[in-house]
Amino acid sequence: MLYFHQAVCISPLPTFGSVDLTRPGVPQGNKLLVKEPAYEGIPANLVRRTGKAVRMGVGVSMPILRATPVPVSGIIIGTANGGTEDSFRFLQQIIDYKEDTLAPGSFVQSTANAAAAQISLLDKNKGYNLTHVHRGLAFEFALLDAVLLSEENKEAYYLLAGIDETSGPNFMLDAMEGWHKKETLQAGGFYAPDSPGAIAGEGAAGFSVSGQGQNALARLAGVSTLHSNDPVSVRRRMEEFLQGCLPADTAIDLFLSGENGDCRLQKFYTACETGLPAEVPIARFKHCCGEYPTASAFAVWLCCQLLSGMALPEHMVKRGKPAPFQTILLYNNYKGLQHSFILLSVVR
Repeated sequence: MLYFHQAVCISPLPTFGSVDLTRPGVPQGNKLLVKEPAYEGIPANLVRRTGKAVRMGVGVSMPILRATPVPVSGIIIGTANGGTEDSFRFLQQIIDYKEDTLAPGSFVQSTANAAAAQISLLDKNKGYNLTHVHRGLAFEFALLDAVLLSEENKEAYYLLAGIDETSGPNFMLDAMEGWHKKETLQAGGFYAPDSPGAIAGEGAAGFSVSGQGQNALARLAGVSTLHSNDPVSVRRRMEEFLQGCLPADTAIDLFLSGENGDCRLQKFYTACETGLPAEVPIARFKHCCGEYPTASAFAVWLCCQLLSGMALPEHMVKRGKPAPFQTILLYNNYKGLQHSFILLSVVR
């Protein structure tokens, strides 16, 4: 179907370059903010003048493009908010300068496709270039796009990424809608309070993907999305998805849950967990990256590490004793309406 060959991640944990997932993320004012790297090999003026989302997108993409054996045939990005920091900066300029003599930089970098455009300029890539903006399913639709392209040309490589930042304005808007915790949480207490809201997060994860399995980290066995506020429908979709993707009389080795500590959404995760065999281990990941629309990209990066032999950190385990993994089912839920299932497996 689709194979992952390279995987690079910028997150609140040390995941860029040397990976260290032994400790959970430490919130800062109910935010988990990324540890931005030095962005070596990227022009310094680009780093200075672009917003965080574009910097992260370029940061995860350029190492992948350098390592890919042939030029990629396309750049596919998933993002919900794009460069919100630059968007609000430009809107503020309109007010401050009364719509006169506005600086174009913030406007150019504010669009959702700014990261994909900047990557293509740096790589001199004139191929397929598309940004998917579908809120909590932005990365999933970018992934489906890569699947369709790879089925047409199995030899081609594509750059796939999920990128979102937590800027002051979009954090404030989500907080006003009740999507962030009101109480201050400490490291290790991400799932403890029985209260609405989650810890805000941000990050970028990039991959080189193709339709050929040679030297791949992981294989995509299936992806499914759903819009629903009914836990029974979500569980039924999971069961149908697994029946269609797994051989008969086989089970997954790990259920990777996007549980985020929001008591209003727990019913969806509970419905899925009760639909699994009792012996299937369950792990959680959002205490490492926080809640943001394309957090599933971080989870796919994590799955690539686990399927390549990395041990699952103890703080991620919710149930069971995970053994070496052959198949991992990722379930993510964004704001109680958008749901996705992604099944990944080792390359056989």
